[in-house]
Amino acid sequence: MLIREIEEKDNKIIEKIIKQSLESFDLNIPGTAYFDPQLGSLYQYYKQHKNAKYWVAVNEENKVVGGVGIAPFGKKVDVCELQKLYIIPEYQGIGLSKQLMKIALEYAKKHYAYCYLETSKKLQTANCLYVKLGFQQLEKALDDTEHIAMDTWYIKDLS
Repeated sequence: MLIREIEEKDNKIIEKIIKQSLESFDLNIPGTAYFDPQLGSLYQYYKQHKNAKYWVAVNEENKVVGGVGIAPFGKKVDVCELQKLYIIPEYQGIGLSKQLMKIALEYAKKHYAYCYLETSKKLQTANCLYVKLGFQQLEKALDDTEHIAMDTWYIKDLS
């Protein structure tokens, strides 16, 4: 498995992976990443933001099977957001999410003091992974959130 930065050619496949994953949990609703205007152009989106990157996992057949991103969160200069961690079902349960998160968090440590994320209670496996990797659950979303349909929030001190 190769993990590399997103390329323009990956835009449509990672959009499809994200949308299918959200659909499988009935999270294809307003207030989720499903309706993010940049979803079909993640390569361009992450390139235009300072201290932001998106990585994709590519299998032996050179097929994108998942991805994760780090970008600034709102107006807070010391807080980033872990974004769009999605993997196709055939590659779930083998530690790929953990690998992607480790790469993203190593990058985040170089630029930010805290890493924030928003998710859903429905995504139980993901929630367990976040706690395992040192994220602390918050009682409410941080200000400046765009994903108002999310009901679970975490933050990690990167120091």
